[in-house]
Amino acid sequence: MKFFIINSFRTMVYVAYIAIIVAGIGMGYYNGFVEEISSAELALGVGGTAGQVLTLVMFTLAGWIAASLVCGLIVTLLDIRDDINDRLPDARRDD
Repeated sequence: MKFFIINSFRTMVYVAYIAIIVAGIGMGYYNGFVEEISSAELALGVGGTAGQVLTLVMFTLAGWIAASLVCGLIVTLLDIRDDINDRLPDARRDD
């Protein structure tokens, strides 16, 4: 049973990692946010297809960074919980 629980946590992290990256790509495709900023405020003059590519690249990178942070936090918290559960029987033992 422990095998299935451990692998289900691993699967949860893999699915969350991919889902966050895909969400970042979707937001980049939908928004066009970087295209507006690069044209207006940074005066790069990037528009059209180049602006859309830049938008997708920036949101993909942002999704990758966010996924790394979120999934790293999930793994860290699960590891801390596992360590606490491993030490719990020692605390209950009365010598």
